[in-house]
Amino acid sequence: MGSMCRSITTLRGLEPPATTAEIEAAARQYVRKVSGITHPAPATEDAFERAVATVAQVTAEVLRDLPPRRQPPKAIPPLRRPEVRARLAQTRTAP
Repeated sequence: MGSMCRSITTLRGLEPPATTAEIEAAARQYVRKVSGITHPAPATEDAFERAVATVAQVTAEVLRDLPPRRQPPKAIPPLRRPEVRARLAQTRTAP
């Protein structure tokens, strides 16, 4: 079995549990990786977004259905990192 994409962090076992935004971000990273598409063009946007929604839904189901972890994940998901949150806040307020 190969290693997981370094851009996708483990969401199972987080306290508090993974949010919808964290699950969608992981799904988006997965779809980017497997499709080779970083920024969807108009011709690929619908298929890309459907894939993200499907992967996010299945991910939420897996996280819900698996038993709790004995230890929390070693890595902090990006959306919980202060530097990422600050960068996203700047992006949202930029003109």
